[in-house]
Amino acid sequence: MTSDKSSASLMDKIYKNQRHFYDLTRKHYLLGRDHLIRHLSAPKGSTVLELGCGTGRNLIEAAKAYPSCQFFGVDISSQMLKTAEENIHKAELSHRIHLAQGDATSFDPFEKFGIDTFDRVFLSYCVSMIPPWEEALRNGAKLLAKGGQLSVVDFGQQERLPGLFRWFLIKWLSKFHVAPRAKLQDVLFDLSKEHNAKLRFLPLYRGYACYAELDASFYTRFMEKPEQLELLSAGNEGEREIRKAG
Repeated sequence: MTSDKSSASLMDKIYKNQRHFYDLTRKHYLLGRDHLIRHLSAPKGSTVLELGCGTGRNLIEAAKAYPSCQFFGVDISSQMLKTAEENIHKAELSHRIHLAQGDATSFDPFEKFGIDTFDRVFLSYCVSMIPPWEEALRNGAKLLAKGGQLSVVDFGQQERLPGLFRWFLIKWLSKFHVAPRAKLQDVLFDLSKEHNAKLRFLPLYRGYACYAELDASFYTRFMEKPEQLELLSAGNEGEREIRKAG
């Protein structure tokens, strides 16, 4: 509890003033967010959760893209949630987007929203800000409904960008308590095995950002054919080896 309070206090301190111009500035360098929204492929009438929803920008765009779905957002910062509530009200989407304050690593969705799992869960540029980021991903995967999908977009390793640019970016991001996660693909790979899900991992913009999906629909599709699960595991392993080699 003490850790949750300290994290919330830090985020409130960082965003108390930034929240007023956050979306105006972040659109220039939080790349790949719309790519994630397009690939949510949320089924009609499904439930979608964003962990670390910030100002509500992604939830609003996703709600417009998937008009039959219900959306839920959680953020540890009460300051950011104030802005999110204002933005959602202005967009006239308060009846479809529901917010709650909570820690992405441990919040109880039933306590906050009255439901246990979600058809889609996504994290957009918050993995690089959450110190126990692996726990946040595990929690996100745990909150998936049967056949659901976990999506992540965040800073990549800038592997195809000039070294000087990478050095400057990482140093600049550190001023905002942001750190690209070098082991993100490995952690997601382990989660894919735990949840019998298909992992897709894609560097974007020459590695400036990365996008990933854990698609658990593969599990439900192959439930009655155990031999297919072996093929799925082999496919994930092969993809990881290709990424390491390339």
